[in-house]
Amino acid sequence: MNVLFWPKGFYLGSYELIIKDAKMWWAYSNTLIYVISGTLLNCFAAVLGAYPLTARNLKGRKWVIAYLIIPMYFGGGLIPSYLLVNQLGLYNTMFAVIIPGAVSIWNIILVRTFFMTIPEGLKESAFIDGASHWQLLFKVMLPVSKPILAVIAIYSIVLIWNSWFDALVYLPNEKLHPLQMYLYRVVVQQSIDLKELTMDESRTALANLLTNTQLKYSIIVFTTLPVIFTYPFFQRYFIKGALLGSLKE
Repeated sequence: MNVLFWPKGFYLGSYELIIKDAKMWWAYSNTLIYVISGTLLNCFAAVLGAYPLTARNLKGRKWVIAYLIIPMYFGGGLIPSYLLVNQLGLYNTMFAVIIPGAVSIWNIILVRTFFMTIPEGLKESAFIDGASHWQLLFKVMLPVSKPILAVIAIYSIVLIWNSWFDALVYLPNEKLHPLQMYLYRVVVQQSIDLKELTMDESRTALANLLTNTQLKYSIIVFTTLPVIFTYPFFQRYFIKGALLGSLKE
């Protein structure tokens, strides 16, 4: 029968198979480690990198900003990055995925632009009251910077959650693979050539192929849902931070 408005043969068995897969949950736990640690490091590095660039009396500030912009357009490439990770002893460890992406030049510039929108009078008042630079940063500027931190956090979460190429290059140990590498192995598996099989074998293979297809789409949905559910928690600050961080240079 043709499908009109309601699906025919609604089936959730694929999700049951996925939930029972221990390898999937192991990859899931690895991804949570990568996402949490990577997001915290991205926010921390962006804040510490952006704050000094807001000081108007910093000598050579324009040169430092220009120096930071260069790596945004010119990179060393895959081979130098691989050699560097290997020489640092990070190869085949979780740090090979976490450390290289801990600092984002774009995030530093975005936070610096937002910090520049904070009134100078607020900073001068803090210094008059005897605040140090650390106190000014963590007690005055960060509490009013929740919108831009939310923007960086959601960018980092989505980027790290969807990342799989770094794991493919730096992590030969499957026990360290993130969820997207698990998805990669499932989706790119080879299909069966039905023309080389007998009729009975073709029916069995076709049924298995349909099951594999269901599993592929089920695992795609399953790995996408956490990122979708993350947005509502940051929606309060996301739009405001994205706009304010782009207004003043």
